[in-house]
Amino acid sequence: MSASTPIHRAPDTPVARQALALAGVFQAASLVDELARTGQVDQRAWETLIHATLDTNPESFEAIYGGHPNNLRRGLEVLETVVGRRQANPVVLRYGFSLLMLMSKLRSNNAMMDELGQHLTRIQGQAEHFGETHENVIASLGEAYQKTVSTFKTRIVVQGDPSLLQSRMMPERVRAILLAGIRFALLWHQQGGRRWKLVVQRGSLKKTLDQLG
Repeated sequence: MSASTPIHRAPDTPVARQALALAGVFQAASLVDELARTGQVDQRAWETLIHATLDTNPESFEAIYGGHPNNLRRGLEVLETVVGRRQANPVVLRYGFSLLMLMSKLRSNNAMMDELGQHLTRIQGQAEHFGETHENVIASLGEAYQKTVSTFKTRIVVQGDPSLLQSRMMPERVRAILLAGIRFALLWHQQGGRRWKLVVQRGSLKKTLDQLG
């Protein structure tokens, strides 16, 4: 996921950008569910989310997710079930739509946005020293989420194996993924994404997902 990663050109349209950003939200939701139930995550999907969270000033839209739509494959698959009105994991959907709601609350709180930005600036320095997925970095991302988004009255209650959820570094990893979901939710909004558009643009979104597939 370095700057030299070859760029696979996804369709460069507003709907395509919204789809990819929303896929990031649902990828985070899916990984939180997987982590809470099994203690494991898909490494490529995980690294994509962490990289996107830390890269707050990307050189291009594609650089945010590492340049290839397959880095968001997990999220795109969830999004396809939403758009196609097919059976999806209700827990994953709940996490995803909760992330969109929390993003809206965060956007309207300038002080918290500034605080989160300060946290991320500091964590970027850690990532340069240790590497993006080092546990010190993940712990700091988790702490940033806990001190900001997690203070809202509306909170995401994660379901899973209680013994796993209490194991070492698990709370930090879950919070780091949730923060990544917020990052992609903000990106989705910046690209013109809105909840109501998921209904009225269902056809164009489905066509875009077919092209990304």
